[in-house]
Order: sequence, then C-alpha cells, then structure tokens
Amino acid sequence: MGMVTTISGTCPAPTFRHAAETFLIAHTTPRAWAPGTAVKYRQTLTVLASQLAITGPAAAADVAALATPAGAAALNEAFTSAFGSLAPATRARHLAALRSAITWWRATGWLAADPTTGWARPKVPVDTTRALTQDQVAALWRLEIPLRDKTLWRLLYETAARAEEILSLDVPDLDLPGKRARVTSKGGDTDWVHWQTGAALLLPRLLAGRHAGPVFLTARMPARAVPTADLCPVTGRARLSYRRAAELFELATRPLAHPGAAPAELDSMHGWTLHQLRHSMLTHEAEHGTSTPMLLARSRHASVRSLERYARPGPGAVARHVAASDPAARRRRP
Repeated sequence: MGMVTTISGTCPAPTFRHAAETFLIAHTTPRAWAPGTAVKYRQTLTVLASQLAITGPAAAADVAALATPAGAAALNEAFTSAFGSLAPATRARHLAALRSAITWWRATGWLAADPTTGWARPKVPVDTTRALTQDQVAALWRLEIPLRDKTLWRLLYETAARAEEILSLDVPDLDLPGKRARVTSKGGDTDWVHWQTGAALLLPRLLAGRHAGPVFLTARMPARAVPTADLCPVTGRARLSYRRAAELFELATRPLAHPGAAPAELDSMHGWTLHQLRHSMLTHEAEHGTSTPMLLARSRHASVRSLERYARPGPGAVARHVAASDPAARRRRP
C-alpha cells in the first residue's frame, strides 16, 4: 500500500489514493454525508490522485510527502492541471473537498502540515441575476413536496432570513400569533424575523402540537449520537442540517431552473440555492418600492452598501418602469 512514513510514532502514512479512500469510507456512515456530497468528494480526490501520480509520484506513493516543499508543489501542480481551467465556483468546490480531506488526514496523523496553506481561494464573481422572478417563486409553491420542505422554503422567502437562522429555530422561539420568531443573527445578536400568511398556515400543521425541540426535523431517526439541543423530545428525530436542506432544494428545483430540459439532462444540471430565497424576497420588496430603512430592517444588514446586491430590481421590473415612464405612453393615456 506504500505505507512507508511514520509521523510522530503514529500509524504509517498510506498512498494518496488509499488515504482518499479511507477518508471517504470514514464518512459513509448513515447521516454522515448526503449522497451527493460523497460523490463530489470522490470525484475530486480520484482526479487528483491520477494527476498527482504524474506531477509528484513520491507524494502519490506516500501522502505524508505532501507536507514537504516538493510534495506541496506537486499537489499544487496537480490541482492546477486538473481544475485550473474550470469556473471559479467549481474550483472553489474542489479546493474545499481537498482541504476537508487534508484536515482529516492531519487529525489521523498521516500528514504533518497543510500543503494548501497560502493557496488563494478562487474568487467567485457576484451574479446580479441570482434573484428569482415572481413567476419562478409562484412555480416553486406549486411543486408537490413534503410539508416540512414546503414550510421551510416559505419561511425562508417570507422572512428574508438566512437559512442557518431558520434551521436553528426551536419551537419556543416561535410567536405564531404574531407571525414572528427570535433568531440569532450574524455576530450573535438576537432579532425578530416576520412571516406572512403562507408560512402562517403551514407552521401549525408542521408542528402538530409539538412545544419543544427543533422546528425542522430529519425524516428519519438519527443513526448516531445527536446533541440534546438538536434532538426532538417528542419524535426522537434530529434537527435538519443545512447541507441536507440545501441538497433537497437544489434537487427539487432543477426542472424549474432548466425548463424544457430532458429528465436525463437534469442529472448534470444545477437547481437553485436556499440563499436565493432571501435574495429574491429583498429584490421583490425593492421592486415594489419598499424604503431603504425598511429593507435594512428586513434584511438586518449592517449597511446600505451590503444590502445593495440584494435589493436590486430585476430586469423585468426595470423594463416595466421604463415602459411606464415612457413619455409617448403617457401621451396615449386617456
């Protein structure tokens, strides 16, 4: 297996390919990773293993060699050769997978240092068209989906809150009559978020009389120990994770994001992200003329500058505004 190096008296370090396989197997226990995550991590590490065998045979044969200057340089060359021509967001995903494996290898004792230290994270350009149109949001509500997911998506859109904030909610945080909930925002502040009738009609059905525990729960019983704060005392199920919630949303929205695509084609396409629900509500509020102070209160951004990328009217709203303010159109009105 190429296990020739020992780090500080720990077990010998394996080849890069074997270390990658061991890392993946360690995370295939039930509920450890979503299936899609495991597949993506395997793709990244498999491609890197093949490329590293070319750029750095010594590092490929002994993962501990990655901690040496020569091994780090070989890994950098392998990563660039494998992923350097891809889009920044895709390169960032591959880098995150590699760093996750490196962190695990270091904890295992196979690697003495992080060979990616100093690597610049690919800069992902801001896409100002990320907000969904109101027609797209309406199509989202028409999907046949489980009550839990429907309630989560409604709540994310109507509150314009961050997904982590809503998924962290416990039942006592909710003020159902007031259509609001206490959330812990960035920086640790406690704020109120408010929802509308759509979420108000769904929440009581979701809770089904529960008065404690997380609001959003997994569909199955946990297969491993779960912190008490993340466990429902009534059902025994655990808090729904962000990773799983994001995966379900992305998968369910692929047909909406790519209308007309054949079912077989959708497997290689991407759907929408949970963050787009927050982005979309703030954009729609701006299109309807909501004032900047109110938008800041809704979004809980610290400054107008940080709000700008969210509260930017979309192309359709701009087109309607230009048409409505056209002097020729005004002259034609009775």
